Amino acid sequence: MLSLIGPTASGKTRLAVDVALALRAGGRPAEVVNTDSMLVYRGMDIGTAKPTEAERRGVPHHLIDVLDVTQTASVADFQTMARAAVDDCHRRGVLPVLVGGSALYVRAVLDDLDFPGTDPAVRERLEDELATEGLDVLRERLVRLAPEAAARIEPGNARRIVRALEVVELTGGFTAELPEPRYARPGTVQVGLQLDRAEMDARIERRVDQMWADGLVAEVRALEAVGLREGRTASRALGYRQVLEHLAGECTEEDARQRTVAGTRRFARKQLGWFRRDPRITWLDALAPPQQLLDAVLALVPER
Repeated sequence: MLSLIGPTASGKTRLAVDVALALRAGGRPAEVVNTDSMLVYRGMDIGTAKPTEAERRGVPHHLIDVLDVTQTASVADFQTMARAAVDDCHRRGVLPVLVGGSALYVRAVLDDLDFPGTDPAVRERLEDELATEGLDVLRERLVRLAPEAAARIEPGNARRIVRALEVVELTGGFTAELPEPRYARPGTVQVGLQLDRAEMDARIERRVDQMWADGLVAEVRALEAVGLREGRTASRALGYRQVLEHLAGECTEEDARQRTVAGTRRFARKQLGWFRRDPRITWLDALAPPQQLLDAVLALVPER
């Protein structure tokens, strides 16, 4: 399978469709599998830059619009769904072209990774404790039980602290370290699109401006009415979280826009740092002429 990764607004979504169409024209069926954790949510279109039907150009896309915003999709859940889509493609003789996603979600699909299970009762109890006792109490508990894991989790990241405590309770231990990368399926190829920081930052700001112009605030307001705030995963998406803060009166709309730009830039830098540590990725210039870029990717496509 082929995986295309790269920062926000690097053109990877369009390139994935170009690759699939070129392969299909050459007699090799190919379909796109989304590996962005937020494109799975119905109604979250503008803020995720979800490809429209026109932009998909007739190429089947998997793992888009499969969940309501109130449903939770952990990385383990996403791994299960994405691998099922990949397996379905392979059974039909179709090359899956994976596109997008954070380093953790991409690795969850591509690599031989197993995630600890979950227990809804334990999770609910920990979240109740978070609400009644506060984050500091739970973090201090994690420091006592799994100090190395606690040191690698940002102090304000309540979701990860609760998850770490859940894993400790269920398994007796927790590590924040991922194992050495090893593809779960032979013949996997990763291609990354690279941009210099100034160009990446400029594209991110333009993308956020376009989101606002396209009606992100109205989209979030409509999703709020159907439970977005209760969605443990969806409500934390970049752009959506900031607009929810604005709708709650916690900041102005301009503050929300600026926070979205800043948060997206931080996220992009962090994720590129993770990807850069993976020597298996072949990096290409996102600013290369489209046909040159397409030809370079096609030359890397794994054999049947």
